[in-house]
Amino acid sequence: MIRFDFFKMAGTPVLAAAMALVAVTAVAPVHPAHAQVRGLPDFTELVEQVGPSVVNIRTIEKSRGNAAQGGGQMDEEMQEFFRRFFGQPLPGVPRQGPRPNQPQDEERERPRGVGSGFILTPDGYVMTNAHVVDGADEVLVTLPDKREFKARIVGADKRTDVAVVKIEAAGLPAVKVGDVNRLKVGEWVMAIGSPFGLENTVTAGIVSAKQRDTGDYLPFIQTDVAINPGNSGGPLINMRGEVVGINSQIYSRSGGFMGISFAIPMDEAIRVSDQLRATGRVSRGRIGVQIDQVTKDVAESIGLGKPQGALVRSVESGSPADKAGVEAGDIIVKFDGRAIDKATDLPRLVGNTKPGSKSTLTVFRRGGSRDLSVVIAELEADKTVAKAPEKEVKPRASAAAQSIGLAVSDLTDAQKKELKIKGGVKVDAATEGAARAGIREGDVIVAIGNTEVGNLKEFEAAVAKADRSKPVPVLLRRGELATYLLIRPAR
Repeated sequence: MIRFDFFKMAGTPVLAAAMALVAVTAVAPVHPAHAQVRGLPDFTELVEQVGPSVVNIRTIEKSRGNAAQGGGQMDEEMQEFFRRFFGQPLPGVPRQGPRPNQPQDEERERPRGVGSGFILTPDGYVMTNAHVVDGADEVLVTLPDKREFKARIVGADKRTDVAVVKIEAAGLPAVKVGDVNRLKVGEWVMAIGSPFGLENTVTAGIVSAKQRDTGDYLPFIQTDVAINPGNSGGPLINMRGEVVGINSQIYSRSGGFMGISFAIPMDEAIRVSDQLRATGRVSRGRIGVQIDQVTKDVAESIGLGKPQGALVRSVESGSPADKAGVEAGDIIVKFDGRAIDKATDLPRLVGNTKPGSKSTLTVFRRGGSRDLSVVIAELEADKTVAKAPEKEVKPRASAAAQSIGLAVSDLTDAQKKELKIKGGVKVDAATEGAARAGIREGDVIVAIGNTEVGNLKEFEAAVAKADRSKPVPVLLRRGELATYLLIRPAR
């Protein structure tokens, strides 16, 4: 009877309020702050939205030679696997000679590999990776509705691994391009592609990192989305159904997915694709310097403060940087007012600048900053920097030089001309602290700390002035290249 009356009266306002108060009082100590509980994301709507825009790409290579080689037709997906992640053909499959009665030197077609892509515009422009179509004589694009088209390669850029192909079709479902700047680490993302030829495969994960440096021109998006051979060129999609990247690479010790994959940011990819569609090639700026990172020890020892900028190791003769007055040993800390936090920032900023335009370089030299005006040139094929010949000079060890483990001598006019420098001293021998720092015979020292060294007398004065209780920064030339080394005090 008591339980019956309780439930009967529980519907009254007074008792309902009392019960609510009891419930709150009882629960509050256990959960003082209720965090918002979120379930796992549902990707079904995204798949329905973006899936029709993702295509399968197969490439064919035409070759002349024996019509039957090896132990038969190798699986094309495994060829792609070993070519992309090992750079070599499938191991354990020996090449065999021609079979009896087989025609020689006949043209034949063989599959090169499989990849993915996505429809960029309704009139048939498709974006993928450059390595997917590299070397292909024929590209076949298959839509999710099973229609197949022969594609024309509009252009491919190996530096960014971005390619655009064109199929003759209209009214196609194009993707929406997202803003990479809004992408956050920890955000859910999804990939659609054809791993191992398994079309329309969906995988998902989170953004693990942004601005991951793995190349000169690309700050990659790192994710833990499962990516395998055949996913290359497929889209990385955010929870708004927008494409934010092109799946391109994985980190692996085994050749298979190990939880780390990389995607090309779409802002970079669109910049490249616009040029490919307009001209079939990508035009990039260059200033003609070889650069390196600035270490923490070097930055502190020369008064830069923190490791930032790009250390100029060499300046190409007659290049825009040379004409602007950039010197080996300079540290470029800004480009057009934009800070260079790490060395790899510089080629991206310069590369994205239109050739012929005028820009400003802010360089740190001898303890101070200065602005230099430079006219950007167009990037050409990489040039090999030759090492200048070294001429033997009789060692001359002064007391100052010996104190830091060096024997040095003045440069001849011919040596200065060879190295294209105004002055410096040549290292004839390096021992103790200098040798431990990595200085070796034949190096040319052009500065001690922030003091320029033009000859032996200036070298001795700079060494005498240096605080040898701390690491002594030495700017030197080794052939055509400049670098900083630190001579540390003896312990």
